[in-house]
Amino acid sequence: MPPMTDVSPHRTGEVRRDDLVRWLNDYLKINAYPDPSLNGLQIEGTSTVTRVAASVDTSVKTLQHAADSGADLLLVHHGLFWGDALAVTGPHRTRLQTALSADLNLYAAHIPLDAHPEVGNNAMIARALSLENAQPFGDWQGHKIGLAGELPFEQSLQDFADRIQKLTGEICLVHGGGQPTVRRVGILSGSGAGAVAEAAAAGLDTLLTGEPEHKHFHESFEYGVNVVFAGHYETEVFGVRALAARIEEEFGLPWQFLHHPTGL
Repeated sequence: MPPMTDVSPHRTGEVRRDDLVRWLNDYLKINAYPDPSLNGLQIEGTSTVTRVAASVDTSVKTLQHAADSGADLLLVHHGLFWGDALAVTGPHRTRLQTALSADLNLYAAHIPLDAHPEVGNNAMIARALSLENAQPFGDWQGHKIGLAGELPFEQSLQDFADRIQKLTGEICLVHGGGQPTVRRVGILSGSGAGAVAEAAAAGLDTLLTGEPEHKHFHESFEYGVNVVFAGHYETEVFGVRALAARIEEEFGLPWQFLHHPTGL
C-alpha cells in the first residue's frame, strides 16, 4: 500500500466562495481600519470560484470584462459602496445588473489593501524600489498605511521620476519643492497629496503618491519636499495584482488583471 500524502484542500483550482471570502477577510484584516468603503464581499455570486479577475475600479466596463473573461470573482480596490445609500437606478443599477446576470462575485479591499505589509500597494511599490529601512508612514485616521525609507543610492529627482515612469508606464508630474537629489522617500498610493507636512516632519526629501490636489500645491515648496505624482490609478494597480497572485498561490486559482486606466 503506497504511503499517504498530506494534500492541502486549498490547492485544487476550485474553492467555495465562502471559504475564499473568509480567508481574504482574515488575510487582509478588513475590520482593522476605519474606511468609507464597504470592504469585503459586496455582491454575492456563484458559490464556487474557479477563476479570479482583478481590477482597480468597479464599473460597468470592468464588471462586464470580468464576466466575459470567465471569472467567478472580481477583486477590486475601489468597490461600489462608500458609506452613502444609493438608489438602484441609472449606472448603479446597470453595474448591479451586470454582476448579478453573470453570477459574478465582487470583493473590494480599499484601505486594508493600501496598508497590507505583504501585498499592499505601498509595500509592493517599496519592494520595486528596493526601499531600505522601511517604516510606517502616511496617517489615515490614526493608522499608518504607507511606508517611508531610503533608496539604496542617492539619485537625481529627474532620474527618480524616470524610474517611477518605467515602473508605472505613465509620465509623472513632479513638484520640485525640495533638494535636487532623492534618497529618503515616503510612499502613499492614491490620494496622498496632503502628506507633505508629515513627510517633512519625518525628514523625508521626497513624497511619492498618486494624484495632486490644488489645495496642497504650495506645500511642496513651503515645506521643502519634492512630490512625485504617479497617478492614482497607476499607483494602485500593484495591490490587486499581488493579492490575486497570492490567491493563486494559496488556492490554485488562475487570475487575470483587467487594465482599464483612468489617466488620473
